Amino acid sequence: MPLTTTGSPNHEPRVLSPDSTIAAMTLSGKRVAVLVEEGFEDAELSGPVSGLTEAGVRVTIVGPQAARQYTGKRGLVITSDAAAGAVRSGDFDALVIPGGYAPDRMRMRHAMVDLTRAMATDGKPVAAICHGPQLMISAGVLRGRTVTCWPSIAIDVTNAGGLYVDRPVVHDANLITSRKPDDVPQFTAALISALEGKA
Repeated sequence: MPLTTTGSPNHEPRVLSPDSTIAAMTLSGKRVAVLVEEGFEDAELSGPVSGLTEAGVRVTIVGPQAARQYTGKRGLVITSDAAAGAVRSGDFDALVIPGGYAPDRMRMRHAMVDLTRAMATDGKPVAAICHGPQLMISAGVLRGRTVTCWPSIAIDVTNAGGLYVDRPVVHDANLITSRKPDDVPQFTAALISALEGKA
């Protein structure tokens, strides 16, 4: 996956546990889509991508268009592997929605909304951090679900029928949510556990 840094990524490297080799073997056949749009929160994309890749997961960066560069809030530039309109829920085992300004743009992309809805409906892990639940709101998948998010969109989650709680990570059935860049390690660990079938 092409990843070019033009700024300083705002995250610490993930420390692998002694069980990381076992996890990599367990997850080597898993495929995860990570959505991207302009203005993503750098650490909320690069952190999960690094953790998933180290665990042996095949990560596909999915943007509005394929083979296009997208720039994060803090200067990280990432190139999409596929266009949202060209992929389906059946292509992946899980979906990641990073935060920042990107989710507000993603929710205007019908293909991204449709992919999020399809994966949630199919019971696959859908993981959103920070402003990521904005896309879940547009996909109509939050009613009756417990989630966390960036505090400024908590009212939007509530209005969409979700139950907001302020925790580093919340795992409600197949939905995984976190609040901010500081939560990335726990967010990534929860997604890996879900892919391992432990959650």
